[in-house]
Amino acid sequence: MRLARVQRHMRTFALTSQQQRSTELRDAGITPLLGNLDQPSSLKRLAGLATRVVHLAPPPLQGTHDPRTLALARVLMLRTAPSSVVYGSTSGVYGDCDSAWVTETQITHPKTSRAQRRVDAEQRLRHLSRLRGNAIRMSVLRIPGIYANDRVGGTPRDRLTRGTAVLQKQYDVFTNHIHANDLARACQLAMWRGKTQRAYNINDDSQMLMGDYFDMAAGVYGLPKPPRISRARAKLELGEMQMSFMSESRRLVNTRMKRELRLRLLYPQVQDGLEAQN
Repeated sequence: MRLARVQRHMRTFALTSQQQRSTELRDAGITPLLGNLDQPSSLKRLAGLATRVVHLAPPPLQGTHDPRTLALARVLMLRTAPSSVVYGSTSGVYGDCDSAWVTETQITHPKTSRAQRRVDAEQRLRHLSRLRGNAIRMSVLRIPGIYANDRVGGTPRDRLTRGTAVLQKQYDVFTNHIHANDLARACQLAMWRGKTQRAYNINDDSQMLMGDYFDMAAGVYGLPKPPRISRARAKLELGEMQMSFMSESRRLVNTRMKRELRLRLLYPQVQDGLEAQN
C-alpha cells in the first residue's frame, strides 16, 4: 500500500522519437519527451529531470557495443543524477549453460553479438553508478522470452500455425518465460526496491524444454503439435535467429526477484498466461 500511495503522486515521462505517439502517451497520463537515443544532442532535456529511470530501449542491431545506453548515461550525468536506474537486459548474457540452473552470480559469457551489446549496456550503467559512489541504485533485470497477447509475436500461435519445427527431445534446450504484465510490475518494483549494482533474473516458475513448451501451447490453442527434427536438419531449415535461441540452454533461478523485489507473479507458469489470454 505504501508503494501505491507514493506512485499516485508521481509524474511519469516517456522518451519517444515519434511525435505521433505524443497523444497516445498523454491519454495514458504520461508526459512525452521528444528525443532520440541515436541523436545524443536531442536528449539534453532529460538531464536532471527524472528521479527514477527505467531504460528498456534495445541496442542497435549491429556491433558489440550499445551507443544508445552510452548516450543516455552521459546525459544523466549532466545535472542531478537520478536516485535509481533500472535497465532491462536479457538472459542471453549468460550464454549457453548446458541446461544448468543459473543464478545472478553466474559470470556473463555472451555468445551472440546481440547479447554482447547487452553486456556492454550493463557495464555502462554500472560505471555510471560507480562514478556517483553508488548513490545511484542501478539494477539490471535479465529478461528471457516475453509473451503477451497484445505484443507483436508475443505468443507462439503464429509459429504453430506456420508449422515451424522444433528440436527432437535429445537435442532440445531449456527455455524461460515472463508475462509482459509481470515484467512491467518487476520494472516498477525495481525502481523502489532494487539494490545497487544488483542483477535480477525476471522469469516465471516454469522450466520447460522448448519443444515441450510448443507442444503445450498447441494444446492451449487447439493446433497441431510442431514437427520434431534433428539439430543438423534445423541448421538447414531454420533461420540464424531461431538457431541462436536453440543453441543455448539454461534454467533461470528467480529467488532473488521474489525475495528482494517481493514480486508475486500473476502468471507463475507460462501455461497460466497463455490460457488466460486464449
